Amino acid sequence: MGFVKSLKCRECGRDFPLEALHVCEYCFGPLEVDYNYDEIKKVITRELIESRGSNMWRYKELLPLEGDPTVGMQVGFTPLVKAGNLAKVLGVEELYIKNDAVNFPSLSFKDRVVSVAMSRAREMGFKVVSCASTGNLANSVAANAAACGMENYVFIPHNLERSKVLGTLVYGTHVVGIKGTYDEVNRLCSEIAGRYGWAFVNINIRPYYAEGSKAFGFEIAEQLGWKTPKHVVVPMAGGSLICKILKAFKEFEKVGLLDDPVETKVYGAQAAGCNPIVRAVKAGKELIEPVHPDTIAKSLAIGNPADGYYAARTMRETGGTGEDVTDQEILDAMKLLAETEGIFAETAGGVTLGAAKKLIENGVIPRDESIVLSITGNGLKTQEALEGNLVEPPVINANIADFEELVSRSGEKYKAAAKG
Repeated sequence: MGFVKSLKCRECGRDFPLEALHVCEYCFGPLEVDYNYDEIKKVITRELIESRGSNMWRYKELLPLEGDPTVGMQVGFTPLVKAGNLAKVLGVEELYIKNDAVNFPSLSFKDRVVSVAMSRAREMGFKVVSCASTGNLANSVAANAAACGMENYVFIPHNLERSKVLGTLVYGTHVVGIKGTYDEVNRLCSEIAGRYGWAFVNINIRPYYAEGSKAFGFEIAEQLGWKTPKHVVVPMAGGSLICKILKAFKEFEKVGLLDDPVETKVYGAQAAGCNPIVRAVKAGKELIEPVHPDTIAKSLAIGNPADGYYAARTMRETGGTGEDVTDQEILDAMKLLAETEGIFAETAGGVTLGAAKKLIENGVIPRDESIVLSITGNGLKTQEALEGNLVEPPVINANIADFEELVSRSGEKYKAAAKG
């Protein structure tokens, strides 16, 4: 199957066939895709990658498909923005934003994992695709399934942000709201996957699905000029993305695409109201203790993260750490990012920037080294969170006299603007 060798248990190392499997039958460890890197190294070059289209499939040798992708051909290669205005506010020298808030088609990094999972599910002959979701994944599964003509079912906590629910329903998918947390939704979906034989992208197809996140890291390294940043801050829900970004950097090093060895420190960000991974890292514990989510960052509200142990290990092994932020700090960071760089991120983006701000202020991340902030979803998805936290605009009659009165009452800010 291309350059893929097998599925391999992350704990005991046993190999498994390239089927719809996600758990080791011997030790119950998670499975992930294993590649033939020696063969990939003979083929892949910077020039080959640069000659291809501006999408995530430019790295296809390092993605787990048997043939060419059939879903999401326009996904990926989102901007890496040099954030000079925000850098000045934070007092750092070199700051970048990897902006998946503009990913196609559903405006989040989930389009990466879904396009890989659904392409692989079609290769394996599945007719129905499904997912358990906190919102962004639901949007992406619905959009991509509509585009490729697959029947699909989406299971969500019943109290998700209305924008995300509408952003799923519009594609004509079967949406099922569940009374419970995401963790309860996920348990139900595991039962449904076993009974109905559907392709659940983040359950029985999870090993292939998770590999799509690597493209986020591949792009960062290429867009930085074939090098990796000194520091990267990543939001954490289930904990997979932070692991796969580091895996992407290491794979680029392994197949000879980087000039220098990877020395990136990785930092995980969570909301204080759902911080099981950060809590474990700060306490120096390996065991991730589940929590009951209570935060406005609903896309990160997974109280029992599937890859929490591995996310914590990724932070420790690279010399990074974790940080959490309150709901108010999330809102403040969302506004700061919008006001400085013109990027409207969802609440998860507020978590990322809010945590990075703390890490910089506390001297954990140096101010004179390269930093990448991972923005994974669009603010249009979580507008409700900002209700009551923005200044309402003044309303005047349509005449110049009323405007001049407004300028007079509003002080120097409007006077300076009126003078041009």
